[in-house]
Amino acid sequence: MTRPDLPTLYRVIDGTWPAARYIETDAFTFREGQGGGQRVSATTAKRPVTEDDLTEAEATMRNMGQPCLFMIRAGQDALDAQLAARGYDVVDPVNLHVTPVETLTTEPVPPVTAIPVWEPLAIMHDIWEKGGIGPGRIAVMHRAQGPKTSIIARWNDHPGGVAFVAIHESIAMVHALELLTHQRGQGLGKWVMRRAAFWAATHGATHISAVCTRANAAANALYASLGMTHVGQYHYRKRKGRT
Repeated sequence: MTRPDLPTLYRVIDGTWPAARYIETDAFTFREGQGGGQRVSATTAKRPVTEDDLTEAEATMRNMGQPCLFMIRAGQDALDAQLAARGYDVVDPVNLHVTPVETLTTEPVPPVTAIPVWEPLAIMHDIWEKGGIGPGRIAVMHRAQGPKTSIIARWNDHPGGVAFVAIHESIAMVHALELLTHQRGQGLGKWVMRRAAFWAATHGATHISAVCTRANAAANALYASLGMTHVGQYHYRKRKGRT
């Protein structure tokens, strides 16, 4: 089975975690996040850009009421250097992981350990809120089109964690995986991921993927332990302390 390439996975990110609005120009895609975080607020370049292009892009982002924030993808070293020269700092390098769904459906999930449910329950909102995932990001989940679900996990007869899963171009992507602090370190994360894979398989997905910051050692270790392949990264450039 052919592994999805990075351009495909970038489209999956947009398809499963969509911005509130997209503005397309010849050179850029602008995203309006409405409080949904960097991923849905960052501007991406479609082609090599000039300094004048960047100045116009900055004006557009300011007019949208958002910080000047760019997502730098694979092969965009020139853009990265241009932004560094303009005083932009690197923010939150992100890893992309992917594997065929069959990799995670080799073990049945214990009963009531991880349960797909849509729409999210009140307790799920509470768990996300404790992890810093507030209404703006919940709104992103509701905007996603196509097959999607949230997953609530239980451990020792108590709520343990949550996740959101959606499918785009036959690839499932897991977002907002959050485990309660006292329920971590017991293997619950792997059951959430396996349940996500079983759900994805029943909805026609061929692969399951996830993104997390490079600094999130626990999440990166979880995905590696499940046999998921680290296939690339992206990072942001942002003018800290100013727009």
